[in-house]
Amino acid sequence: MPPTRDPRPRHQQIAAEIRDLIMRGELVPGERLPSTSQLVERYGAANATIQHALKALKDEGFLDSHVGKGVFVRDRQPFVIDAAAYITPEPGRFRYRLLSVDTVVPPKDIADGLQLAPEGTVVVRTRLLLHDGQPVELSMSYYPGEIAAGTSLAQATKIRGGAPRVLADLGHPQHHFVDRISARPPTTEEIEALDLPDGTPVIRQLRVIYSHQDRPVEASTLIKGAHLYELLYRQDAANAL
Repeated sequence: MPPTRDPRPRHQQIAAEIRDLIMRGELVPGERLPSTSQLVERYGAANATIQHALKALKDEGFLDSHVGKGVFVRDRQPFVIDAAAYITPEPGRFRYRLLSVDTVVPPKDIADGLQLAPEGTVVVRTRLLLHDGQPVELSMSYYPGEIAAGTSLAQATKIRGGAPRVLADLGHPQHHFVDRISARPPTTEEIEALDLPDGTPVIRQLRVIYSHQDRPVEASTLIKGAHLYELLYRQDAANAL
């Protein structure tokens, strides 16, 4: 079987190589990139192709231009988050915008995660996480209708203390959860909600939260722009065998 060739346009290939150098620390924040003519020679590409590649990296936040000085690696650190934790809102930094609250028949992966009967309904709360006013995560949290109906989970208002407090008050404290993480191209809704640069994939977390006796009480789909995040995992080496 012949080796697979990279089918992407040349500017995307060049952007990928420069992005990799930045993420590996070979190009450090504040460092000036070679001139356009040097990049043209290095990559054997047209000037317009190089400009297109640099624009993509600027849109993603990896590079900054300074008129008369050149293009520099931006001092931008990714959101390094523990994959086993929610992002806690911080005044002036992280905040959530509630987009909608609905009662629906959920998609199959959510119904399976919540162990619902056929045609079972859920309350779904859709939110947008903002960092310094910029969208960084789109989340849909689903709660079994038999638990959420008639509670503040089903009301189109923000919940003081968050869903964990409501679930605990209802006798369903959160004990543990399981994440399934994947990456894929974004949907149109996700591109628009997260203001994603062209060609940026998303990280998708499917999280199921369990209460007493492994009863699932919440399932969430968390969508993040892959250009903004690194997911951090910790595990004791003794338990890794």
